[in-house]
Amino acid sequence: MQVTFDAGRLTSDGGVLVLAEIERRLGLAERLAGCVEDPRAPERVQHGLAEMIRFRALLIAAGYEDANDCDALRADPAFKMAVGRLPESAADLCTQPTISRLENLPGPIALKRMMAAMIELFCDSFDDVPRRLVLDIDDTEDKVHGQQQLSLFHAHDDSRCFLPIHLYEATSGKPVAVILRPGKTPAGAEVAMVLRHVVKAIRRRWPRVEILVRGDSHYGRPEAMTWCERNRVGYIFGLAGNPVLLAEVAALADDAAVRRAQGEAVKVRCFGAFRYAARSWQVLRQVVARIEASTQGSDSRFIVTNLAGAPRWLYESVYCQRGQAETLIKAHKLHLASDRTSCAKATAPAADPYRRLLAPAHAA
Repeated sequence: MQVTFDAGRLTSDGGVLVLAEIERRLGLAERLAGCVEDPRAPERVQHGLAEMIRFRALLIAAGYEDANDCDALRADPAFKMAVGRLPESAADLCTQPTISRLENLPGPIALKRMMAAMIELFCDSFDDVPRRLVLDIDDTEDKVHGQQQLSLFHAHDDSRCFLPIHLYEATSGKPVAVILRPGKTPAGAEVAMVLRHVVKAIRRRWPRVEILVRGDSHYGRPEAMTWCERNRVGYIFGLAGNPVLLAEVAALADDAAVRRAQGEAVKVRCFGAFRYAARSWQVLRQVVARIEASTQGSDSRFIVTNLAGAPRWLYESVYCQRGQAETLIKAHKLHLASDRTSCAKATAPAADPYRRLLAPAHAA
């Protein structure tokens, strides 16, 4: 038996070459690099912005989410080839301090440009112009450990956190936008602003596309609904119950309870629809109620929408399908480590492409 150790540099990350080819076809790194101004002297640059973004994005996609991993993998032959350098003779890739400076480079304007570039990438992922898009909007806990800018204590999650907003296209499961934001429930003006930016970016490409927005009750703000109504956007949002709404469905709740007591089923559901205006609304809107009687008692849920259709269909077939977004958010956090936001500066984790912005390329 003869054992030799002269095989050259070895790697266990050959799969990154496949990811690199996908990224190269999408032009992800170049798109994002074009959104950021490079303040460095050109004659002294050893690592271009696009190269650094590509390296960082591929590291995260391969499971190396910590910037410190750059120091261990900057000489890895697979990553060097993936980024566009020769595996043996070319200089090593950038170090952790260089990546950290990159993540702290973009300001608010650059971040807005980067998100617009990712929405463009989302649109580019379709071979044909879609007739209709269903956008699911939701936020998620991004727990922090320290005093990061924008982090706040959120009582529902019982933690100090960010609450980034995620938007996904429900039919295809493709991410549309991920926006880092403070750890508090979004106000109506903020929800309307997010929808305005995303919808307008999509309609610059496809002016006639039909758009439906779905979200739970804290997205059913009057500002958001009014904006949708004025801009040819359908919506279906959860609506928190109150004494007025419960009084409207009292007869249906009694009927469901009687039918269950008579042995019709272990769980009896019925649906109703009526016009309603909260004190903060300027107009009457359609509310759909789902009433359920079971061994746990009576339970009533409400949604508000500008769509036409039977109450059961609107609730079960349209609104309830938004639950898929929660699964997509979990996958985003699991596979892209998008809840690893330890930087002190607020714009740094938002600019980690690198992490938050790789998602549309992954879905495409």
